[in-house]
Amino acid sequence: MDFKENKAIYLQIAERLSHEILLDKYPEEERIPSVREYAAEMEVNVNTMMRSYDYLQQRDIIFNKRGIGYFVSPGAKEKIYNTQKEAFIDEHLTDFFHQIYLLEIPIEKIVAQYKEYVKQQNKE
Repeated sequence: MDFKENKAIYLQIAERLSHEILLDKYPEEERIPSVREYAAEMEVNVNTMMRSYDYLQQRDIIFNKRGIGYFVSPGAKEKIYNTQKEAFIDEHLTDFFHQIYLLEIPIEKIVAQYKEYVKQQNKE
C-alpha cells in the first residue's frame, strides 16, 4: 500500500479496512485477518497495525474475541458509511466546489463524469 505523508499510517490502514468492510470483503460478525496477517499484507510493523485495530475497536467497528481474533461488529457498515459520508461532506465538498468554481467547470460536465464513473463501477 502506498501511504500518504499527510496522514498517520495507522489511520490510513483503518480507513482501508473500513472501505473493505463497506465493500463486504469482511461482512459483519465475520473474522478479519489477524494483526500479524494484515501487517504482513500492508508491509507495516505489527505495532502500527495494532494501533489501527485499537482505533477501530474504540469506534465499535471491530471487536476482539479473546483467543479467536478480531471480528466486524454488528452495525459497523452503517457506522462507517455515516461517519465517512459526513466527513466527506465536511472536509472535501467545500474544496471541490471551490475548485470547480475557480476553474469554471460546468456542473453538467461533473454530472456526466460521475454517471460514467458509476456505470464503470457497476460493470466490475
